[in-house]
Amino acid sequence: MAKEVIVSAIQASGNVHIGNYIGAIQQFVKLQDKYQGYFFIADLHALTEPQDPEKLRKQILDSAALYMACGLDPKEAVIFIQSQVPEHTELGWILNTITPLGELERMTQFKDKSKKRKNILAGLLNYPTLMAADILLYDADLVPVGKDQSQHLEFTRTVARKFNSKFGVTFKEPRALLKKEGALIMGLDNPSNKMAKSAQSPNNYIAILDEPNEIQRKIKIAVTDSGKEIKYDPVKKPAISNLLIIYSAMSGKSIKNLESKFKEKTYAEFKSSLADLLVEKLSPIQKEYKRLIENKGELLKVLNNGKEQAQKVARTTMLDVRKKIGLLCE
Repeated sequence: MAKEVIVSAIQASGNVHIGNYIGAIQQFVKLQDKYQGYFFIADLHALTEPQDPEKLRKQILDSAALYMACGLDPKEAVIFIQSQVPEHTELGWILNTITPLGELERMTQFKDKSKKRKNILAGLLNYPTLMAADILLYDADLVPVGKDQSQHLEFTRTVARKFNSKFGVTFKEPRALLKKEGALIMGLDNPSNKMAKSAQSPNNYIAILDEPNEIQRKIKIAVTDSGKEIKYDPVKKPAISNLLIIYSAMSGKSIKNLESKFKEKTYAEFKSSLADLLVEKLSPIQKEYKRLIENKGELLKVLNNGKEQAQKVARTTMLDVRKKIGLLCE
Protein backbone atom coordinates (compact mmCIF):
# COMPACT_ATOMS: atom_id res chain seq x y z
CA MET A 1 0.00 0.00 0.00
CA ALA A 2 1.40 3.40 -1.03
CA LYS A 3 2.23 5.89 1.67
CA GLU A 4 0.12 9.00 2.06
CA VAL A 5 1.81 12.16 0.80
CA ILE A 6 2.70 15.20 2.91
CA VAL A 7 4.00 18.50 1.55
CA SER A 8 5.51 21.41 3.45
CA ALA A 9 8.15 24.10 3.23
CA ILE A 10 10.34 26.66 4.95
CA GLN A 11 10.93 30.11 3.51
CA ALA A 12 14.50 31.02 2.65
CA SER A 13 14.23 34.28 4.53
CA GLY A 14 16.74 34.27 7.37
CA ASN A 15 17.95 32.33 10.37
CA VAL A 16 15.85 29.31 11.27
CA HIS A 17 14.94 29.52 14.97
CA ILE A 18 13.77 27.04 17.59
CA GLY A 19 10.16 28.05 16.97
CA ASN A 20 10.53 26.78 13.39
CA TYR A 21 12.27 23.66 14.67
CA ILE A 22 9.69 22.79 17.34
CA GLY A 23 6.64 23.85 15.35
CA ALA A 24 7.63 22.40 11.99
CA ILE A 25 10.99 20.72 11.34
CA GLN A 26 10.87 18.44 14.38
CA GLN A 27 7.49 17.25 13.18
CA PHE A 28 8.75 16.71 9.61
CA VAL A 29 11.53 14.47 10.90
CA LYS A 30 9.04 12.32 12.80
CA LEU A 31 6.71 12.09 9.80
CA GLN A 32 9.23 11.23 7.09
CA ASP A 33 9.24 7.51 7.92
CA LYS A 34 5.45 7.22 7.95
CA TYR A 35 4.63 9.36 4.90
CA GLN A 36 6.06 10.18 1.48
CA GLY A 37 7.32 13.67 2.16
CA TYR A 38 8.02 16.56 -0.20
CA PHE A 39 9.87 19.30 1.67
CA PHE A 40 11.09 22.32 -0.22
CA ILE A 41 12.84 25.65 0.28
CA ALA A 42 10.21 28.25 -0.62
CA ASP A 43 12.50 30.77 -2.30
CA LEU A 44 9.74 32.11 -4.56
CA HIS A 45 7.58 32.92 -1.53
CA ALA A 46 10.57 34.73 -0.03
CA LEU A 47 10.38 37.20 -2.93
CA THR A 48 7.21 38.73 -1.47
CA GLU A 49 9.66 40.63 0.77
CA PRO A 50 12.57 42.72 -0.62
CA GLN A 51 15.65 40.51 -0.91
CA ASP A 52 19.35 41.03 -1.51
CA PRO A 53 20.20 38.56 -4.34
CA GLU A 54 23.53 37.39 -2.91
CA LYS A 55 22.11 37.04 0.57
CA LEU A 56 19.08 35.14 -0.74
CA ARG A 57 21.27 32.62 -2.58
CA LYS A 58 23.16 31.97 0.65
CA GLN A 59 19.96 31.66 2.66
CA ILE A 60 18.55 29.08 0.23
CA LEU A 61 21.54 26.79 0.77
CA ASP A 62 21.62 27.55 4.50
CA SER A 63 17.97 26.51 4.81
CA ALA A 64 18.54 23.29 2.90
CA ALA A 65 21.59 22.42 5.03
CA LEU A 66 19.64 23.13 8.22
CA TYR A 67 16.75 20.95 7.07
CA MET A 68 19.11 18.01 6.72
CA ALA A 69 21.18 18.84 9.81
CA CYS A 70 17.96 18.75 11.83
CA GLY A 71 17.28 15.20 10.66
CA LEU A 72 15.47 15.27 7.33
CA ASP A 73 16.88 12.37 5.36
CA PRO A 74 17.06 12.67 1.54
CA LYS A 75 16.81 8.87 1.42
CA GLU A 76 13.38 9.08 3.05
CA ALA A 77 12.00 12.42 1.80
CA VAL A 78 12.25 14.55 -1.32
CA ILE A 79 14.14 17.77 -0.50
CA PHE A 80 14.32 20.44 -3.19
CA ILE A 81 14.19 24.13 -4.06
CA GLN A 82 10.82 25.51 -5.15
CA SER A 83 12.09 27.71 -7.99
CA GLN A 84 13.92 24.81 -9.62
CA VAL A 85 10.58 23.12 -10.37
CA PRO A 86 8.88 25.63 -12.72
CA GLU A 87 5.58 23.76 -12.56
CA HIS A 88 4.96 25.53 -9.23
CA THR A 89 4.65 28.91 -10.93
CA GLU A 90 2.77 27.51 -13.92
CA LEU A 91 0.07 25.94 -11.78
CA GLY A 92 0.03 29.01 -9.54
CA TRP A 93 -0.82 31.16 -12.57
CA ILE A 94 -3.55 28.78 -13.72
CA LEU A 95 -5.12 28.81 -10.24
CA ASN A 96 -5.05 32.63 -10.36
CA THR A 97 -7.31 32.50 -13.41
CA ILE A 98 -10.11 30.77 -11.47
CA THR A 99 -9.70 32.70 -8.20
CA PRO A 100 -11.86 35.80 -7.57
CA LEU A 101 -9.91 38.85 -6.44
CA GLY A 102 -12.09 39.19 -3.35
CA GLU A 103 -11.02 35.79 -2.03
CA LEU A 104 -7.37 36.83 -2.08
CA GLU A 105 -8.07 40.23 -0.54
CA ARG A 106 -9.87 38.58 2.37
CA MET A 107 -6.87 36.49 3.39
CA THR A 108 -5.73 37.44 6.89
CA GLN A 109 -2.02 37.46 6.03
CA PHE A 110 -2.61 39.82 3.11
CA LYS A 111 -4.71 42.19 5.20
CA ASP A 112 -2.22 42.24 8.08
CA LYS A 113 0.88 42.76 5.95
CA SER A 114 -0.69 45.25 3.55
CA LYS A 115 -1.54 47.53 6.48
CA LYS A 116 2.17 47.90 7.17
CA ARG A 117 3.13 48.78 3.59
CA LYS A 118 2.65 51.84 1.40
CA ASN A 119 3.17 49.95 -1.85
CA ILE A 120 1.35 46.61 -1.96
CA LEU A 121 2.83 44.23 -4.51
CA ALA A 122 0.86 41.62 -6.45
CA GLY A 123 3.11 38.85 -5.15
CA LEU A 124 1.75 39.30 -1.63
CA LEU A 125 -1.82 39.12 -2.94
CA ASN A 126 -1.10 35.99 -4.98
CA TYR A 127 0.82 34.19 -2.24
CA PRO A 128 -2.13 31.79 -1.53
CA THR A 129 -2.45 30.61 -5.15
CA LEU A 130 1.25 29.76 -5.31
CA MET A 131 0.99 27.98 -1.97
CA ALA A 132 -2.00 26.02 -3.28
CA ALA A 133 0.04 25.03 -6.34
CA ASP A 134 2.92 23.92 -4.08
CA ILE A 135 0.54 21.49 -2.39
CA LEU A 136 -1.70 20.33 -5.24
CA LEU A 137 1.18 19.52 -7.60
CA TYR A 138 2.16 16.53 -5.46
CA ASP A 139 -1.31 15.11 -4.80
CA ALA A 140 -0.86 15.81 -1.11
CA ASP A 141 -3.03 14.00 1.41
CA LEU A 142 -1.78 15.98 4.40
CA VAL A 143 -0.12 19.32 5.05
CA PRO A 144 1.54 20.00 8.42
CA VAL A 145 0.43 23.53 9.30
CA GLY A 146 0.30 25.86 12.25
CA LYS A 147 -2.85 27.77 13.13
CA ASP A 148 -1.54 30.85 11.30
CA GLN A 149 -1.49 28.91 8.00
CA SER A 150 -4.83 27.12 8.39
CA GLN A 151 -6.65 29.72 6.30
CA HIS A 152 -4.25 29.21 3.41
CA LEU A 153 -4.82 25.47 3.50
CA GLU A 154 -8.58 25.97 3.49
CA PHE A 155 -8.11 28.21 0.45
CA THR A 156 -6.16 25.36 -1.19
CA ARG A 157 -9.05 22.99 -0.56
CA THR A 158 -11.50 25.52 -1.97
CA VAL A 159 -9.54 26.14 -5.17
CA ALA A 160 -9.07 22.36 -5.65
CA ARG A 161 -12.85 21.88 -5.44
CA LYS A 162 -13.40 24.74 -7.86
CA PHE A 163 -10.95 23.32 -10.40
CA ASN A 164 -12.41 19.81 -10.06
CA SER A 165 -15.94 21.13 -10.55
CA LYS A 166 -14.98 23.17 -13.61
CA PHE A 167 -12.60 20.78 -15.40
CA GLY A 168 -13.16 17.31 -13.88
CA VAL A 169 -11.65 15.57 -10.88
CA THR A 170 -7.93 16.39 -10.84
CA PHE A 171 -6.79 17.32 -7.33
CA LYS A 172 -7.20 15.85 -3.87
CA GLU A 173 -8.44 18.15 -1.12
CA PRO A 174 -5.53 17.98 1.37
CA ARG A 175 -6.18 17.68 5.07
CA ALA A 176 -4.46 19.71 7.77
CA LEU A 177 -2.04 17.95 10.08
CA LEU A 178 -2.06 20.19 13.14
CA LYS A 179 0.47 19.87 15.92
CA LYS A 180 -1.25 20.79 19.17
CA GLU A 181 1.37 21.35 21.87
CA GLY A 182 4.27 23.49 20.77
CA ALA A 183 2.75 24.34 17.39
CA LEU A 184 3.24 28.04 18.09
CA ILE A 185 6.26 29.12 20.11
CA MET A 186 6.05 32.64 21.48
CA GLY A 187 8.78 35.25 21.68
CA LEU A 188 11.24 35.20 24.57
CA ASP A 189 10.90 38.96 24.95
CA ASN A 190 7.10 39.06 24.66
CA PRO A 191 4.98 35.92 25.18
CA SER A 192 1.97 37.57 23.54
CA ASN A 193 3.69 37.58 20.11
CA LYS A 194 4.99 34.54 18.27
CA MET A 195 8.70 33.84 17.93
CA ALA A 196 9.70 35.28 14.56
CA LYS A 197 12.79 35.95 12.47
CA SER A 198 11.24 39.29 11.54
CA ALA A 199 10.99 40.45 15.17
CA GLN A 200 12.53 43.85 15.85
CA SER A 201 14.66 42.49 18.69
CA PRO A 202 17.06 39.53 18.23
CA ASN A 203 16.22 38.64 21.84
CA ASN A 204 12.81 37.48 20.59
CA TYR A 205 14.17 34.17 19.29
CA ILE A 206 16.98 31.64 19.54
CA ALA A 207 18.40 30.80 16.15
CA ILE A 208 19.45 27.21 15.62
CA LEU A 209 22.93 28.49 14.76
CA ASP A 210 23.30 30.77 17.80
CA GLU A 211 26.55 30.30 19.73
CA PRO A 212 26.28 28.69 23.20
CA ASN A 213 27.03 31.96 25.03
CA GLU A 214 24.33 33.72 22.98
CA ILE A 215 21.78 31.00 23.85
CA GLN A 216 22.68 31.32 27.52
CA ARG A 217 22.32 35.11 27.36
CA LYS A 218 18.94 35.10 25.60
CA ILE A 219 17.41 32.57 27.99
CA LYS A 220 18.80 34.41 31.00
CA ILE A 221 17.08 37.66 29.99
CA ALA A 222 13.89 35.99 28.72
CA VAL A 223 10.73 37.53 30.16
CA THR A 224 9.16 35.74 33.14
CA ASP A 225 5.90 36.17 35.05
CA SER A 226 5.10 37.48 38.50
CA GLY A 227 5.32 34.96 41.32
CA LYS A 228 7.82 32.16 41.75
CA GLU A 229 5.97 28.97 40.80
CA ILE A 230 7.10 27.10 37.69
CA LYS A 231 3.71 26.02 36.45
CA TYR A 232 1.98 25.68 33.09
CA ASP A 233 -0.80 28.25 32.94
CA PRO A 234 -1.02 30.05 29.56
CA VAL A 235 -3.43 32.68 30.92
CA LYS A 236 -1.81 33.63 34.23
CA LYS A 237 1.79 32.64 33.44
CA PRO A 238 2.26 32.93 29.65
CA ALA A 239 6.03 33.48 29.76
CA ILE A 240 6.86 30.49 31.97
CA SER A 241 4.31 28.38 30.07
CA ASN A 242 6.12 29.20 26.82
CA LEU A 243 9.49 28.23 28.30
CA LEU A 244 7.98 24.98 29.60
CA ILE A 245 6.69 24.17 26.10
CA ILE A 246 10.18 24.75 24.69
CA TYR A 247 11.78 22.63 27.41
CA SER A 248 9.25 19.82 26.87
CA ALA A 249 9.67 19.80 23.08
CA MET A 250 13.46 19.81 23.22
CA SER A 251 13.77 17.25 26.02
CA GLY A 252 10.92 14.88 25.21
CA LYS A 253 9.69 15.18 28.82
CA SER A 254 6.08 16.01 29.61
CA ILE A 255 5.20 19.40 31.06
CA LYS A 256 3.84 17.68 34.18
CA ASN A 257 7.19 15.96 34.62
CA LEU A 258 8.97 19.31 34.31
CA GLU A 259 6.61 21.00 36.76
CA SER A 260 7.47 18.29 39.28
CA LYS A 261 11.20 18.47 38.54
CA PHE A 262 11.35 22.24 39.11
CA LYS A 263 8.76 22.45 41.88
CA GLU A 264 11.22 23.75 44.47
CA LYS A 265 13.49 25.59 42.00
CA THR A 266 13.75 29.28 41.17
CA TYR A 267 13.14 30.89 37.79
CA ALA A 268 16.90 31.39 37.47
CA GLU A 269 17.61 27.69 38.06
CA PHE A 270 14.90 26.65 35.60
CA LYS A 271 16.20 29.01 32.92
CA SER A 272 19.79 27.89 33.46
CA SER A 273 18.75 24.26 32.97
CA LEU A 274 16.78 25.16 29.82
CA ALA A 275 19.75 27.05 28.38
CA ASP A 276 22.06 24.06 29.02
CA LEU A 277 19.51 21.76 27.35
CA LEU A 278 19.29 23.97 24.25
CA VAL A 279 23.08 24.15 23.93
CA GLU A 280 23.27 20.36 24.22
CA LYS A 281 20.51 19.66 21.67
CA LEU A 282 21.54 22.29 19.12
CA SER A 283 25.27 21.46 19.16
CA PRO A 284 25.07 18.32 16.95
CA ILE A 285 22.73 20.13 14.54
CA GLN A 286 25.23 22.99 14.26
CA LYS A 287 28.11 20.57 13.63
CA GLU A 288 26.23 18.74 10.87
CA TYR A 289 25.15 22.03 9.32
CA LYS A 290 28.77 23.18 9.21
CA ARG A 291 29.83 19.89 7.59
CA LEU A 292 27.15 20.21 4.89
CA ILE A 293 27.91 23.86 4.13
CA GLU A 294 31.61 23.06 3.83
CA ASN A 295 30.76 20.20 1.43
CA LYS A 296 28.71 22.25 -1.01
CA GLY A 297 28.97 19.61 -3.74
CA GLU A 298 27.24 17.03 -1.56
CA LEU A 299 24.49 19.50 -0.67
CA LEU A 300 23.88 20.51 -4.30
CA LYS A 301 23.76 16.84 -5.34
CA VAL A 302 21.01 16.16 -2.80
CA LEU A 303 19.02 19.18 -4.00
CA ASN A 304 19.46 18.22 -7.65
CA ASN A 305 18.25 14.68 -6.94
CA GLY A 306 15.31 16.12 -5.05
CA LYS A 307 14.50 18.43 -7.95
CA GLU A 308 14.43 15.50 -10.38
CA GLN A 309 12.15 13.45 -8.13
CA ALA A 310 9.81 16.39 -7.53
CA GLN A 311 9.69 17.39 -11.18
CA LYS A 312 8.80 13.87 -12.27
CA VAL A 313 5.60 14.11 -10.21
CA ALA A 314 4.96 17.77 -11.04
CA ARG A 315 5.23 17.19 -14.80
CA THR A 316 2.69 14.39 -14.64
CA THR A 317 0.26 16.61 -12.73
CA MET A 318 0.72 19.52 -15.13
CA LEU A 319 0.23 17.36 -18.23
CA ASP A 320 -3.17 16.37 -16.84
CA VAL A 321 -3.97 20.01 -15.95
CA ARG A 322 -2.96 21.33 -19.38
CA LYS A 323 -5.10 18.78 -21.18
CA LYS A 324 -8.13 19.53 -19.06
CA ILE A 325 -8.01 23.31 -19.46
CA GLY A 326 -7.45 23.15 -23.22
CA LEU A 327 -3.75 23.90 -23.70
CA LEU A 328 -1.75 22.16 -26.41
CA CYS A 329 0.33 19.35 -24.95
CA GLU A 330 2.16 17.98 -27.99
